[in-house]
Parts: sequence; C-alpha cells; structure tokens
Amino acid sequence: MSTATVHHELASIVGERHCVADAALLEPYLEEPRGRYHGESRLLVAPGSAGETAAVLACCNRRGVGVVPVGGRTGLCGGTHSQANEILLSLHRQRRVRDLNAGCLTAEAGCVLATLQERADEAGYLFPLSLGSEGSCQLGGVLSTNAGGIHVLRYGMARDMVLGLEVALPDGRVLSDLKPLAKDNTGYDIKQLFIGAEGTLGVITAAALRLHPRPRAWITALLGVADADQAVALFRGAQSALGEDLNAFELISRGAAQLCGVHLDGVPIPGDIDAPWLLCVEAAGAGPEELLAERLAGFLEDAREQGGLLDAVCAVSEAQREAIWRLRHGVPEAVRRSGPALRHDLAVPPERIADFIDSALEVCRKHFAGAEPVPFGHVGDGNLHYSVPCPPDVDPDRFLEQGRPLSAELRELAWSMDGSFSAEHGVGLMLKDELERLGDPVKLELMRALKRAVDPRGIMNPGKVLSA
Repeated sequence: MSTATVHHELASIVGERHCVADAALLEPYLEEPRGRYHGESRLLVAPGSAGETAAVLACCNRRGVGVVPVGGRTGLCGGTHSQANEILLSLHRQRRVRDLNAGCLTAEAGCVLATLQERADEAGYLFPLSLGSEGSCQLGGVLSTNAGGIHVLRYGMARDMVLGLEVALPDGRVLSDLKPLAKDNTGYDIKQLFIGAEGTLGVITAAALRLHPRPRAWITALLGVADADQAVALFRGAQSALGEDLNAFELISRGAAQLCGVHLDGVPIPGDIDAPWLLCVEAAGAGPEELLAERLAGFLEDAREQGGLLDAVCAVSEAQREAIWRLRHGVPEAVRRSGPALRHDLAVPPERIADFIDSALEVCRKHFAGAEPVPFGHVGDGNLHYSVPCPPDVDPDRFLEQGRPLSAELRELAWSMDGSFSAEHGVGLMLKDELERLGDPVKLELMRALKRAVDPRGIMNPGKVLSA
C-alpha cells in the first residue's frame, strides 16, 4: 500500500504539520554523509511522544508500510536509506531531559549527544560517550547503532552506559523499562536487544543513562612511535602506569595526520612531531593535576628508556589540548576532502593490530600498486578505521567500484584474526551481505528468529542488517 494512503491516518496521530511530504524539506533526510545512497521516501512523520510513536508504528503495521527511523543522519552504513513506499520516522520533537540526578540522566531519543554531555557537566557529572559527530547525532541513533568513540577504553560502548530503555514496538505497544538500576536480574535483559539493532526491532524513544564523576584533572599528550607494535607496547605500559585514569589511547598514521594539514584549515601536527605513527594519549582523574602529570611523566620516561618512544609533546594549556584532539577528530573529514576513498571500520585484538596493518598493506598493494592507506583508530579496543584513498594513477570515478574486491578481502582479513568487519558503525544496508557471508550461521538464525518474533510483518527498517 502506498504511503499516500496512510498519510491522513498518520496526520490524525501526530498532526498535519508533523507529516512532511514536501520534496524540498525531505531532501536532507534522503542523503547520507558519504553520498553513497539517496533515499526515495515521500513522507516523514515526527511524533511528539512515545505514545504517538507507538501509534504510528501500529498504523504502519496494519497497513504493511515500512518505517525507517532517522536521527541526526550521521550514520555511515546506509542504515537510514529508504524506498519510495516507506516512511521516515524522526524523533527530533522528542528532546526532553526527563530526569537528572546523581548517577543517572533520563532523556528522550531526539536529544543531541552534545546537549546531554553539557547537561551532565552542568550538574557536575560526566556522560562520557564522545564521537566526532556529537554535535548533530541523536541519542536514539547512537544507541540503535551501539556507538563507540574515543572513550570506549575506559567507559565501554554505548550499551554499557544504558541503565534502562523505553521502546515503541511495531505492534503499537511501548516497552517501558527506564528503572535507573545497575542490578536487575528479573529475567532476560530485553533492553539489550534494541541497542545495536539499528531500528530493525523497534524505535528507542528514551533511555536512562549512567553518569560518572567528572574528573578534576586532564592531561593530554601526543607521542611519536616507529611502528604499530611499539604503539601496542606503549598502550600496555600506559595501562600499568595510569590504571583506570587512562582515558584514551588513539593511533594516527603519519599519512592520516598529513591529510589534516593539507585539507583542513589550521590543523598541523602539534609539536611538529616527525614519526611514522602518532598516539593521542589522555589521562583523567579525580586527584590533583600535579599527581596525574607526575604519573604520566613517569610513564613517558620509562618509554624513552625502553626505546619505544621517538618524541612526545604534552599539552600545558587547554588550547594545546584542543589542538591535539582537533588533529585526531579531523582525520575523517580530511580523508573525505582528499577525494574518493575506500573506508573500513574494522577491529582486531590489540595484540594483532601490527600484523593486520602489515598484511592489509600487502592486500592493498595487490589490488592497487600505488595504494597508500591512512589508518587511524582506537588502540585500546583494537578498532581501526582503515581508509584507502584513490591512488594517483586510478580513475577517481571508478575507484569505489574497482575497490570492492579489496574491501571484501580486508574484511575477511580482520575476520580471520578474530576481529570484526564493523567495529562501531553498524551493518545497515552496506554490510548486510558481508554479515551473511562471514557471520556465524547459528547467530544469524537466532537474529532472524528475534526479528520474526518482534516484527513479524517486517516493517521496521526493511532491508537493513539482515538479508531476507
């Protein structure tokens, strides 16, 4: 049934002004950040509450109309791509912080991540989920993709920060499980099914989020090392020296850092560190800054004595700290501005990062002799964002298509090393065939069984994550 048929019924639920059918207004919701997909939906519906959201889903379920949830539209795997006979569902009207107290913030799914960070900070707490897109991504999308970011090392993935969820189900019911409890063993932990499900089982409308004490001191440094083996060795040394105060440990290839200098305005390599690999290291603690700085200095001194450290610069001001993180956060944008690139969100156990990088370079050169990959990522959890820019001797208009076999081989390589071909970006539309090809058959069958049980008519984000 066409979406036009249900337009009137949906308008009766959310109000006519919150049913958008104007092509010009819809256009921003149809484009995805990398330009690989362009949606075709002709209707966007914006319910104002969990009840309205559930009613919209119930209507679409009765009519057999597919529903594609959209948030801040920062996803990178085609998870919000829509067909002409599907509606888009936006929660941008649901932006209330319902409660904020010691240890917990309860917020609606349309809240922008940076806003939640600010609200927690104003109350004297820390909400540690931090992403490059935090100024625009929304809580519902962050949870539905189980986002990671730079602080996974210390605080875990998005799912580790969730105490409770409220979810609108495709049959029109609302799962209300917002108790701010760290301990609740009353049966299956149902909320975890919806975190990372990419909107294929229901629509997250609110979440109770775990808050942490706000650190009193922050120390940030940029280090230079010769190879990835040394980077991992330094990471283990930093863990021993800094313990739970180790807040982030990020890896940047020199090629990736140089792209920032070329394609971004005012993003040089701090301290002019000249090394094949750079490390952004940050410690944060509740004690005095002097004590934290002393512990970091001791770690760096040991690293120099052991020969694993080529150079280092420590931030002595907030401006210098921001400059180090501007380099790290600027890499994805610099890669994008450099032209066509094959991008991969891969993970391997940290001890296998160096082996992967060596083997991956051989794979790249086998397919494109002039390939110069620019990896960067999170050493502590083994997540590498492995980008391969178009070589100078390859037609840019054909590179992405010609590079498909290379991408498939890189994903297979990560999988063969007990890794993942999607560490934190999700599966969406882009990687569902890879999941079918590489995924464990038993796990896939259990996923399909859950999908059939919760969404028997298949209206929730059709065609994403699982193949038919």
